Amino acid sequence: MDLVLCHETADFDTLGAAVAVTRLRPGSRVVLTGGSAPAVRAFLALHRDEYALIERRAVEISQLRSLTIVDTHQRDRLGYAADWVDYAVANQCPIWIYDHHVGYSVQRPNEDAGDGENIPATYTQIEAVGATTTLVVEALKERSIVLSVPEATVMALGIHGDTGSLTFAQTTVRDAQALTWLMEQGASLRAIADFAEPGLSPQLQRLLPAALNQLTHEIHDGITFAYVLLTTHGRVPGLSSLVGQLMVATQSDVLLLGAAAGKPSPAVSSPADGSKLTLIGRSRLASRPNNQPSNGPTALHLGHVLGNLGGGGHAGAAAATLQTDNPEAVFQQTVANIRDRLPRAPQALDLMSAPVRTIRPDTSIVDAQRILLRYGHVGLTVVNDRDQLVGMISRRDIELALHYGFGHAPVKGYMTTRVKTIAPDTRLPEIQQLMVTYDIGRLPVLDNHRLVGIVTRTDALRQLYYSQLNPENRYPPADLDARNSGAIEQDFIDAEAAPNSAVNYSAAKPLEDLLTRLQTAIHPQLWEMIMQITQAAQQRGWHLYLIGGAVRDLLLNAGEPLILQDVDLVVDGLDVQATVGAGLTLAEIVQTQHPEAELQTYGKFQTAALIWHHHPVLGSLMIDIATARTEFYPYPAANPEVEPSSIRQDLYRRDFTINAMALRLSQPGGELLDFFGGRLDLTQRHIRVLHPNSFIEDPTRIYRGVRFAVRLGFSLESETERYIHHAISSGIYTQMQAEVAVIPALQTRLKRELKYIFEAHYWPAALRLLDQLGALQCLHSRLALSDRLWHQLRRLSDWLDRVSDRYPQLVPWQLRLEIVLTHLDVAARIQVAQTLQLPEDSQERLKQLDSAEAELHQQLAHSSLPSQIARCLRERDVALLLLIGARHPRPLGETIWAYLTRWSQVKAPLNGHDLKQLGYQPGKQYKVLLSVLQDAMLDGTSKTREEAIAFLKAHYPLPTPFED
Repeated sequence: MDLVLCHETADFDTLGAAVAVTRLRPGSRVVLTGGSAPAVRAFLALHRDEYALIERRAVEISQLRSLTIVDTHQRDRLGYAADWVDYAVANQCPIWIYDHHVGYSVQRPNEDAGDGENIPATYTQIEAVGATTTLVVEALKERSIVLSVPEATVMALGIHGDTGSLTFAQTTVRDAQALTWLMEQGASLRAIADFAEPGLSPQLQRLLPAALNQLTHEIHDGITFAYVLLTTHGRVPGLSSLVGQLMVATQSDVLLLGAAAGKPSPAVSSPADGSKLTLIGRSRLASRPNNQPSNGPTALHLGHVLGNLGGGGHAGAAAATLQTDNPEAVFQQTVANIRDRLPRAPQALDLMSAPVRTIRPDTSIVDAQRILLRYGHVGLTVVNDRDQLVGMISRRDIELALHYGFGHAPVKGYMTTRVKTIAPDTRLPEIQQLMVTYDIGRLPVLDNHRLVGIVTRTDALRQLYYSQLNPENRYPPADLDARNSGAIEQDFIDAEAAPNSAVNYSAAKPLEDLLTRLQTAIHPQLWEMIMQITQAAQQRGWHLYLIGGAVRDLLLNAGEPLILQDVDLVVDGLDVQATVGAGLTLAEIVQTQHPEAELQTYGKFQTAALIWHHHPVLGSLMIDIATARTEFYPYPAANPEVEPSSIRQDLYRRDFTINAMALRLSQPGGELLDFFGGRLDLTQRHIRVLHPNSFIEDPTRIYRGVRFAVRLGFSLESETERYIHHAISSGIYTQMQAEVAVIPALQTRLKRELKYIFEAHYWPAALRLLDQLGALQCLHSRLALSDRLWHQLRRLSDWLDRVSDRYPQLVPWQLRLEIVLTHLDVAARIQVAQTLQLPEDSQERLKQLDSAEAELHQQLAHSSLPSQIARCLRERDVALLLLIGARHPRPLGETIWAYLTRWSQVKAPLNGHDLKQLGYQPGKQYKVLLSVLQDAMLDGTSKTREEAIAFLKAHYPLPTPFED
């Protein structure tokens, strides 16, 4: 017997997932282990016969072959059926688990039972999707299993129920895709409408007005907390539905409902002693990880609060049922516990950007506009010569002054002098109110009249709404601006669950954070190095971040080893007394611990790199340590001008969202900084550029975008592709080609990107995409990928694959680039080669190619014997021959191919020692004799050693006619 177990008080998600398993494993039977929610009971009253259900009492456990458990991996939620787990383990029956609650540990079969909370599973699939049903539906979809209408309907109800019809914060794209497939399978929309949002029962309808009248509201830092304690006569089914209605009606952020079931006391209006108290909590707030630092703000996790009362649940939905002599006191204590855990609103100090870019009152309007354009600001702060705030000027003010021809005028005539300011401890709700009331986009932060930072609309909006873009369960820490907030757990738990079905949160392990994942993914010695650098940064009060490709690949390849040879770190810190950047200071400290590493410094702010050329364990390794900085391109393709800044500005200067994420290493570590939706783009497999003018500033970003897209199997986001086409059609690259020789940095970047592309196995797809975008024009305005060029490239690559081992001096990526450039005229190809700083031999090949082809055509036309052809080609550069052969497959290509693969490998069967043994006197005649023998071998007139000796005796008898 193959059984599928639902958790107690079954909801639609556990039922939908269980029914899906019966289609995945035909013959399985579903067991409702202990009751069901009212809506599920009503649904099964009509549809029970459509599904493979079996009563718990009808199960013959001795016939058990396998167990599948859905929507939980806590044995306490299986009620009496938990004993079947022990039977399955004892009899080595396989146990499968499908669940979307990722916050609990899973016990493996060979692990100790511990406290008995976890289920020793043979196979688990526990992933952070909106509904467990989604996981099993994906397997059905992959196998193209056709569903009946009742089957598709109950699975769709499972997804609707646990995702709030795709509105809850933990909903993923996968849930929507699974629901779409179920609709294609015929899921009944009418049934979904009837049962996904069931109406209140008459008993609950009577309780609703009383609950609304008695509800208490409190506001804490902009968070609305509502609570009410009701007296009921006996058990009231479906109280969770009442809580949902109250949340909608009151628009509360957090709501706690208590229901004391017992005989009311005539003396008091509050619930009587000796009641059975049911508590149900709901929260729209995101939870912070369980391993939050002790010095950080507490965060509300309803599952933890009610778990201490024998209940359980999630961050956003939990319930508990208990017997108590004083339900009023228990309820008020629970209210106090929740109130204490309400997250505090971020302060200006948490949100602000610093240092503030300021101007003087006598700065001209034109100069102020240049500064706005340079740094992308929408307004500027004006200070006097004592650095005291005297005004603000917005972009609108500047544009208006320019419109009327006052570009030469000082900003003091147009700035606003009545400036609203805030203090470092001003909280977010007050900041919002100021911005809305006075339509202010920028609020300076003053500390004892000293300008210490500025909070913008963007800072406030990002703090408010960033959680919708980030799938991680994170709450914005107080010490970081605009950090990840996360999904609110909305998996509703029916309040009438039996007390013994509660989750023991003291035994639940915290969610694995990214720092733990990084430690697992990289080599232990590299982890130790990174932690040493982190500790050194923390000792100076600096924050340290891992950035760029390492973070991207860590997220993209979860659970896989991460091989890092280039580690990019950014220090967010400033020592006002230091003359060098924090990156260099930190690198010098680290080098004292690792004197074997070479220290290199570069850039205006002395960014540093520690290089191990031959690390005994890690091999070649470079750790780049940079000071957080911002940059500005004074004109297209120029070297960027850089300035020290914050980590947010440092990420903002990068190219694509998937490369603009950072993992915080310093305490509290593990947070992902993703200000621009990079993780969402990873999920959607998009390459999205950060800035509209990014490709105009640096054309190499087009090549980088294409390289990432092809390598990762992603697509260019539509707006990003539009920006590429705009940059190319603007003509800026044609203009640059005449000036690019004076921009060495661009030469280096272009050459590096071309090298990465042409040496990778995916170069054909990358080149195709570059051509489709018209991006080869970045090299030269007339460069495009024709069919003829494409065939030449493929022919050259095939030849390189077969002869590179014989000719190690060949540089395959460079030759692929050279064959592309040969489709330009000689002057143009030499110009591009010089621009890219290709080696001299490469430039010489491109210069001599046409004349060399003409010479070979003429010479080989008069050569019929292999020896004649070999003498003609022997002195030629092998790389040049490959280019000629690829460009002229017949007859030159066939001849060159024969030479490279056969004739060039033919050697004389005798050597100088053999000639001496035969009696020939040493001297320059040896070279002639050996060459003659080699020709004889090539032409087939002499094939063996004996024939070679006979050939010499016949044509060059002793003594030889040569003189010494």
